[in-house]
Amino acid sequence: MSEPVKTPRRYHSPLRAERSAQTRASIVEAAHELLVVEGFRRTTVHRIAERADVNVDTIYRTIGRKADVVRAVIESALSGGPEAVPAQQRDYVRQIQAARTAGEKIDIYATAITDIQQRLAPVFIALRDAAREDKGSRALWREISDRRARNMLEFAADLRTTGELRPDFDDAAIADAIWSMNSPEYWLLLVDERGWTPDRFRAWVSDSWRRLLLA
Repeated sequence: MSEPVKTPRRYHSPLRAERSAQTRASIVEAAHELLVVEGFRRTTVHRIAERADVNVDTIYRTIGRKADVVRAVIESALSGGPEAVPAQQRDYVRQIQAARTAGEKIDIYATAITDIQQRLAPVFIALRDAAREDKGSRALWREISDRRARNMLEFAADLRTTGELRPDFDDAAIADAIWSMNSPEYWLLLVDERGWTPDRFRAWVSDSWRRLLLA
């Protein structure tokens, strides 16, 4: 009689998973700091490894090559954590969808985008500068910009359900107006160059969107 075939056990260690998550977070944080301070060109995988106190092979095994690390940094800035979170699963998106009035939805999003830009704007500008010379960075820049535009169309459609929007603006026009003002470039113009506080920026975009978009 033949021996029964044994199915290999899958080994899962919560401690190992926690350590892996901590390592990933350290790599993403180190890359973020280097991209902001030293720019894309000088931010090499070796420099990231030194700053995160890990081996280069650990970065390749945990995240991937430099382009993958840059993507992880951008996604982390958008999500507020080391792991990428799809837009529909983010807390503020759920709060927007649950809000009853257009004004409430706008206020929630203005607060969220202010939090996001404090993390995203500096590194996104580094990516924009790299996109002028690096093909991979250019593709990532375009991908993030296009995805943000699509998300604004969904936001415009959600605002439309309240019945409070101006009738002379279609969803595409509303999405473009919001897209232009929630950009890292707009944040840097007002906060970095003109010295606005984040709270002033939040109040400004919220008030502007209310005045521009609501009937």
